[in-house]
Amino acid sequence: MHTPTPDAGSDAGWQARIALGYRALDGRTVLARREHSGPLRVQKPLYPEGDAVCHTLLLHPPGGIAGGDALQVELDAGPGTHALITTPGATKWYRSAGPLARSDLHLRAGAGAVVEWLPQDAIVFDGARARASNHIDLTSDGRFIGMDLWCLGRTASGERFERGELALDSRITRGGRTLWLEQARLAAGAPLLASAAGLAGAPVFGTLVAAGIDADAALLAACRAVPAPPGDTGVTRLPGLLLARYRGDCTQAARAWFVHLWALIRPAMTGRPAQTPRIWNT
Repeated sequence: MHTPTPDAGSDAGWQARIALGYRALDGRTVLARREHSGPLRVQKPLYPEGDAVCHTLLLHPPGGIAGGDALQVELDAGPGTHALITTPGATKWYRSAGPLARSDLHLRAGAGAVVEWLPQDAIVFDGARARASNHIDLTSDGRFIGMDLWCLGRTASGERFERGELALDSRITRGGRTLWLEQARLAAGAPLLASAAGLAGAPVFGTLVAAGIDADAALLAACRAVPAPPGDTGVTRLPGLLLARYRGDCTQAARAWFVHLWALIRPAMTGRPAQTPRIWNT
């Protein structure tokens, strides 16, 4: 198997697609559909908290996304299902000699379904040209919890994001109506990266979003009471949404804060205590 190198610059990158369909069967959420082409896989479904919730580990064996790669993930959670999807480690976006790298998520949650999209963080190498889009489509009572955490440059080794670009598009709809829409175009060296209205020089940023929940004052207060990591943070309540935002210097601190918030939000949204995926501890 050919594995792209971090300097891969060919337009002919990996073209990968995976489609997963979850269905409720006698009180159990089953992974009834599993189709893939190219290097995207899932391990066998896991049930660490009983039959009702299906944990799924999404794998990308090449280990990173290089210029010219295009990854497409389609998730369909049928009525009454509950699925939690995560990844085994950080997603790496390699530097590119020119071609764009893409990742697209299309997620649908049916009536009474809950989907938790909780990938680990994403590291954008200096010189990467990356575009990631997420489209979450909920029925009137479908629910979604998502985590999105980005680091510009390999900061642990002193690398800064001085060349390249990152484009992000996120949309959440419910019953055809847009609940949340956010777009960002982050070009290395652009004023937005240093501006207080943008990243203010911080290399790490992210969002935790819960959709399909009308958070009460007690939940909002509990989330705001969680000790925040160094940097800029905030928790906001909107109609049908609860949002937490981070901007700072430490991926690990940001993720720990998001996980703590998730552990509060999940029981309020689903009636189930937080069950940390085992892979997060490795």
